[in-house]
Order: sequence, then C-alpha cells, then structure tokens
Amino acid sequence: MARTASLRGAIGGFGGGTVAPSRFADYDEGLVWVSVLLLLIGLVMVYSASIAFAEGSSFTGHRPQFFLVRHLISLGMGALAGFAAFQVPMDKWQRWALPLFLLGVAGLVVVLIPGLGRSVNGARRWIPLGLMNVQPSEIMKLLAVLYTADYTVRKAAVMHSLKQGFMPMAIAMIFIGWLLLREPDMGAFVVVVTIAMGIMFLGGMNARLFFGLIVVLGVSFTLLITFSEYRRIRVIGFMNPWDDAFGKGYQLSHALIAFGRGEWFGVGLGGSVEKLFYLPEAHTDFLLAVIAEELGLVGVLVIIMMFFWLVRRAFEIGRQALALERVFPALVAQGIGLWLGVQTLINMGVNMGLLPTKGLTLPLMSFGGSGILMNCVALAVLLRVDYENRRLMRGLKS
Repeated sequence: MARTASLRGAIGGFGGGTVAPSRFADYDEGLVWVSVLLLLIGLVMVYSASIAFAEGSSFTGHRPQFFLVRHLISLGMGALAGFAAFQVPMDKWQRWALPLFLLGVAGLVVVLIPGLGRSVNGARRWIPLGLMNVQPSEIMKLLAVLYTADYTVRKAAVMHSLKQGFMPMAIAMIFIGWLLLREPDMGAFVVVVTIAMGIMFLGGMNARLFFGLIVVLGVSFTLLITFSEYRRIRVIGFMNPWDDAFGKGYQLSHALIAFGRGEWFGVGLGGSVEKLFYLPEAHTDFLLAVIAEELGLVGVLVIIMMFFWLVRRAFEIGRQALALERVFPALVAQGIGLWLGVQTLINMGVNMGLLPTKGLTLPLMSFGGSGILMNCVALAVLLRVDYENRRLMRGLKS
C-alpha cells in the first residue's frame, strides 16, 4: 500500500486532481471520434500530398493512387490490430511487458543485419515482410511505454535511488539508444528516451536526480551533434535554411514556403504547389506543410487542437486509473500521452522551422505502415485503460 500511495502522490500531482466520467458508457466516445477524425484527415491529406509524386514515379508504376491504397491497407491493419489489442486486459500487458520489450530489442538488432534490414537513403530502419515494411523503432515506442511503466511499479520503493532505481533503466535506454543511432534514427531515440524519463518522473523519481539527468542528456546531445558531421549539418541548416536553400536547407525552405502560401485559409484542397516535386517527403515527415498550404493557418490550428485534446484526455484517463489504485494502467495511459504529444510537437516544430529535421512522422496522419499500426494499437490500449476504469467505477457505484 505504501508503494501505491507514493506513486499515487507522484502521478496525481501532475495536471491537477482526478476527473470522473460524467456517465458510464462502455468506452470513451470522444477519444474514438477524435482519433478517427485525425486518421481520416490524414488519409485525405496523404492522398493529396502524394498523388503527383506517385504519378510521376516509376517506383509506383505511375499509379496516382499508389500511396492511397497502401495507406488504406495500413489503416485496415491498424484497425484489426487495435481491436485485438483492446481485448487484452491490462494485467496481461503488465505480465508481458518485459518479454515484449526483449522482442523489440531483438527487432532493433535484426534490422541492422545486412540482408535482413532494408536501407533507404542511407538509413537502415525497415524489415521487409511482403505487404508491409516493418519499422522496429516504431514498435519500440509502445514497448518502451509498457516496459517503463512496469519497471516503475516494480521499483517504486527505490525510485529515489540512483543505483537501484535509475541505473538499470539508464543502461537499458543507453543500449536502445545505441541501436537506434546505428540505423540512424535520432528522432526515435529522442522519443523513446522522453517516454522513459517522463514515466519514471511521473512514477516518483527523485526530482534532483531527474533534473540532473536532463543536464547530462543535454551535454550528451551536444556532443552527439558536435562530433557527427551529418547531425551538425542538420542543425546548421535548421538555424538558417536560406543560407543554402538548394542544399542542406532545401526541405525546410520549401516547407516554410508552403506555410507562407497557405496564409489564413489555404489555397484549397489539392491546390498545393510544393507537393509537385518541390517538397521532399511531402506525404510523410512534411505532411503538415502540405496541410498548411492547402488548408491554411485555420486548418493547422484545428489539427493542433485535436492533438492537444487527445494528449490531455490520455492524462485524464491516467489520473482516473490512479484514483482507482491502478498504477500500471495509469502510467501506461500517461506514457502514451507523452509519446503522442512529444512526437507531434517535434514533427510540427520541424515543419515550422522551430526544430532541426528529425525524420519523425505526424502521428495518426502521416504515411507509414508501422507508424499507423502502432498508433492504432496505442490508442486501443488507452481505450482499454479507460474501459477498465469505467467498469470498476460502475461496480463501485452499484
């Protein structure tokens, strides 16, 4: 009980008091509808952003619907995987957290093996499996949520200790980071580390230790950038893309042009010029730039508000679980909120020229089979936490 109480105090203090459902529906209808709307808007915008590239590329067989069809397949697989994930009780997710995490680590190793991992543009991040190229780093994001939540619950009594509470997780994250940087996938590394740190902080990590860790990470990232020409060029290009608008600043300069052309209400759906072979990765990493050009500032603000609501709701579900003394589900829900929030923030920051290019997609919206699949599974797990909360509260009320 002491362990549960300490965790309740740590998590419950983040973001205010608990929030009780106003009615005892079987699931969170608002969460479902916002998620579906983001997925559908993403589908439309992926088609709009990719149609010209697909039609002009021999890789796609000059089929304008190539990426639309593949994205529809990803959505279908994501819906099926999400439905299956929703059926799994949270106590089983906790029991499987460590074995699943080890499988995820194995996937990160396999993708680096020549002949097994697929290399695109110098990055080895995919394992080809016929219908879909699986990206282990996307799977690791959810597994990091589950494992860190389980670890924090198990180690609650020693979370204040550097040696017993922090170091084992730090060693695991260093190894994961080394594998991700070998691909290289700096963006996934940032997201996974943020998930682990955030969940441990919410679970009761000593504040002095936490802020000391932030300083160490800041120094580490500085060294990673300083001693890597590839990363250093990206940072320099981000600071002033117009210095080399046809070189290292090419993507960002065209993304900023797209934002400028969109003005308040955009040029209209399908009317983007930047997607016509000017803006690279228009349907993946830079989808928001096409949204800004076609739907304007108003469209971008709507997307931002939907993501804000989604992340806020994840933290509310976590606080509800904590009030019911369900610590693992609480940390999982808030970990999913951290994941979606941080990745959305980074992607939007990159598109707007506020952050260096990271190679991270916009959750729920950008083209990418593994990303969409794992986003759907994560939302299903979040819905499962809420579903169990509601069932338990219904039992307490009766």
